[in-house]
Amino acid sequence: MSDGHQAIGDKTSPAPRFSTAVRALWRRLEHALERFGPSAGAVIGFLLIVALGVMLAPSFASERNVLNILRQTSMLGVVTVGMTFVILTAGIDLSVGMTLSLYSVVGALLFADGTGYPLSVVLLFTIALGAAVGALNAAIIIWRGVAPFVVTLAMMAIASGAALTISGGKPIGGIQGSYAWLGAGSIGPVPVPVIIMVATFALGDFVLRYTPYGRQVYAVGGNEEAARLSGIRVHRVKLITYMISNACAALGGIIFSARVTVGDPWAGRGLELDAIAAVVLGGTSLFGGVGSLRGTLLGALIISMINNLLNLLNVSPYTQGIAKGLIILVAVVLYKKREA
Repeated sequence: MSDGHQAIGDKTSPAPRFSTAVRALWRRLEHALERFGPSAGAVIGFLLIVALGVMLAPSFASERNVLNILRQTSMLGVVTVGMTFVILTAGIDLSVGMTLSLYSVVGALLFADGTGYPLSVVLLFTIALGAAVGALNAAIIIWRGVAPFVVTLAMMAIASGAALTISGGKPIGGIQGSYAWLGAGSIGPVPVPVIIMVATFALGDFVLRYTPYGRQVYAVGGNEEAARLSGIRVHRVKLITYMISNACAALGGIIFSARVTVGDPWAGRGLELDAIAAVVLGGTSLFGGVGSLRGTLLGALIISMINNLLNLLNVSPYTQGIAKGLIILVAVVLYKKREA
């Protein structure tokens, strides 16, 4: 009995040593994640989804499925670049889903089965239209003092009606050749839409990290009044930010229509929810001033992987909507807890 009691209280027994090793490993993990800053949660979430996917669906990690996930992420990814800029200024853009639908229809109509305008003109006009719509959103927000939520919600309805009116409520076909190559082509083993997405993230990240405008975006989101008093032209920053947001939505509309070879008036329905979820999951605060595009990229991949995994597991699309809403809610709650 005495030997038994001595073994239980022995500090050199395997159980305490195992516990010490676990705590040491956890401290090392925390230290390693510190360099990711607000994106640390996205890193953990990404790794967990990958592990879960491999365990639940053997085909999840196949080369074909990985490329499929990347293609699915491409449209969402470019939209989240613009959404990140907006949310960093403590704003919101709910219009990006239905304006993307409008841009996909406009692009298809302009291309007109290859007999319309050249692809370069189609691309420039569609992206310029996106920037103009973003400027209109910003103008009402800035100079009329209307909340971004209300303005962009109204623009969502306007864009939806415009897309349905222009298309007659039906997809516009006829996309082929170089236009279709933007959605289905590859450069080497890498799909063209993925290259477009990576280039958009790289450019956006450079702007945010290394340009005066990028620093001003963080300043405006962190404390708008302090930014104004320090000489930052807050209205100008917001104008450019909303223009970037809808220009990215236009690029997303081009990618979508190129992938499916039609302009669809319902292409971006609900996409704004995915975009907001991706940005928040990536560590960007909904209250502005904190976040990065590197985290947003992880967030977009997480959303696409969740959608892909749920499809592989034959989960109802209605249930998938519930999952996305819960993701946003949990992410915001955890962020507020970390702030406190």
